[in-house]
Amino acid sequence: MNSLLIAAQAAIRRELFCRVAGRICTGAEIAFAVAATLVLRSSAIAADPATSILLRPDAVFDGQELHHGWVVLVQGDRIQKVGLPTEVNPPNDARVVDLPNDTLTPGLIEGHAHLFLHPYNETSWNDQVTNESIAFRTARASAHAQQTLLAGFTTVRDLGTEGAGYGDVGLKKAIDQGIVPGPRMIVVTRAIVATGSYGPKLSTDLDLPQGAQEASGVDEIVRAAREQIGKGADWVKLYVDYRWGAGEPSRPTFSQDEIAAAVKAAHDAGRPVAAHATTAEGMRRAALAGVDTIEHGDDGTAEVFKLMKERGVAFCPTVAAGDAIEQYRGWKKGSAPEPLRIQQKHASMKAARASGVNFAMGGDVGVFAHGDNAREMELLVNEYGFTPLEVLRQATNGNAAIFHLADRGAIRGGQLADLVAFEGDPTKDVAALKKVRFVMKGGVTFRSP
Repeated sequence: MNSLLIAAQAAIRRELFCRVAGRICTGAEIAFAVAATLVLRSSAIAADPATSILLRPDAVFDGQELHHGWVVLVQGDRIQKVGLPTEVNPPNDARVVDLPNDTLTPGLIEGHAHLFLHPYNETSWNDQVTNESIAFRTARASAHAQQTLLAGFTTVRDLGTEGAGYGDVGLKKAIDQGIVPGPRMIVVTRAIVATGSYGPKLSTDLDLPQGAQEASGVDEIVRAAREQIGKGADWVKLYVDYRWGAGEPSRPTFSQDEIAAAVKAAHDAGRPVAAHATTAEGMRRAALAGVDTIEHGDDGTAEVFKLMKERGVAFCPTVAAGDAIEQYRGWKKGSAPEPLRIQQKHASMKAARASGVNFAMGGDVGVFAHGDNAREMELLVNEYGFTPLEVLRQATNGNAAIFHLADRGAIRGGQLADLVAFEGDPTKDVAALKKVRFVMKGGVTFRSP
């Protein structure tokens, strides 16, 4: 079985590589990857949950700090003990996994993804929403979930199916039941937009299904939030600003009263709220209304980030999405001047950092390739002044705290055994995050050296 697993993992890596590289996979590569997935899935499900596993990496990043020489003992789906070998006493029958050149970290947490989307340079957003069936999109989302897991992201906050209804609820259930491999999912289902503000928009004669659920007025937005919660939403997502027509700038869509009503309904039901907001006014209204996170914040100002800091609203900047979109539009990165959108993003990020606002790590993956989730972290380090240690903390303990996930994001006794090993030291070299050597979720190994 070990040789089959190695072959399966190699096939999946080849298929994932061609997607990330922008090359169309051959039929043989896709077929082999599908077959390999079945091998990987069957082996993972067959793992004995009672087995003790001793992981011996070069170093352990516990979610805050790096510890050389530590080992980690896993029992079932939980971490049992962490520390120096003299402090950890595994049972005699424990399986030992040596990772001598690797750093073991908590499973990474993707803070902003759309598993039901794929890169816009493959198929435009409009065409995905209007021309791809929900069955087809769900099948793709299952593959995206696997790619995300094998890239070391064991939890994903999926911020909307973009026209695929409640497909994320079903995918989450399939993953939880071991039907398909993938990360633990936090889902928002359809998301909520102001009537008339979203898309697709084609002929005015066509009344098309939208990429999110439309609502107007306090009563409607509360009803939509409650409906989505009742259907399985873990969070509620609001688009508090958007562009009303092609070529227009984004403008606020919901009033502060509407946002506040949705937030109260969600919080009363124990659900946090994420707000899509790119304008300073949209961000201001969302912060005052009590949302938990603000996504994008492209035109954020010092004043609005100060308000977010004061109100305890976390910021998920999604720098990779804008970077990818500008390249799809023809920007020759590295040889051409930065587009205005990228210049504005640098200015808003500078203001955000100066404010001390709490950062969530999430790249809006789906705009770019699933499995390339670390692209956001690389950009934050290479172009926005963060250190590798800062972004690694964001993607582990930081996101766990912001998303209210007390059982993950750290390596300590009692936590879920969601663990990833990277070749090298990702606390010093962000490129190491692309060198995934080992992935475990809930004590089950999905990738091994």
